[in-house]
Amino acid sequence: MKTLTTGEIAKICDVNLRTVIRWIERGELKGFRLPGRGNNRVLVEDFVNFLEQHGMPIPPEFAPKNNCRVLVLDDEPAITRLISRILRSGGYEVDVATDGFQGGTKLLQNRPALITLDLSMPGLDGFQVLDFIRSTSEIRNTRVVVVSALSNSDLNRALELGADAVLQKPFQHQELTGVVDRLLQGVAQEG
Repeated sequence: MKTLTTGEIAKICDVNLRTVIRWIERGELKGFRLPGRGNNRVLVEDFVNFLEQHGMPIPPEFAPKNNCRVLVLDDEPAITRLISRILRSGGYEVDVATDGFQGGTKLLQNRPALITLDLSMPGLDGFQVLDFIRSTSEIRNTRVVVVSALSNSDLNRALELGADAVLQKPFQHQELTGVVDRLLQGVAQEG
């Protein structure tokens, strides 16, 4: 049963320690006092609930470990429909983005556990999106599966840039679910 101090919460939320104590005193944040010294403690679970209720970002170390959200980023509607259908049938929550800018926005807002990424898109291509993911602290640990019809050298370049796995189009349905299951099982075990 992991707890946080009021000081730790103040630091995470970037507020004054007194503000956190007031949240607890007003009953907005569920906490308890330690016997003796009377210091406040808050269960991590209660802190996460508080953040969710107030629309505040949840730090990655407190995010639920059973995150099964996947973002499908591809500019071809037939491919996004296919990948979405395969992943939904595998029990994943799927969101779709059709260009790199929309994909970056959805990554930051929804924090999916994994993204399937096409490399050749107009505007911001898959290599740029991959670079953005790996250089942005909030989403750096997002698993990336590149799904592309580009050459093996491009797929190898994607791996060098930090992709977790690559699939050449066309691919078998079970190849996709196998890779996604393996990568997200790793996420669950890290937690």
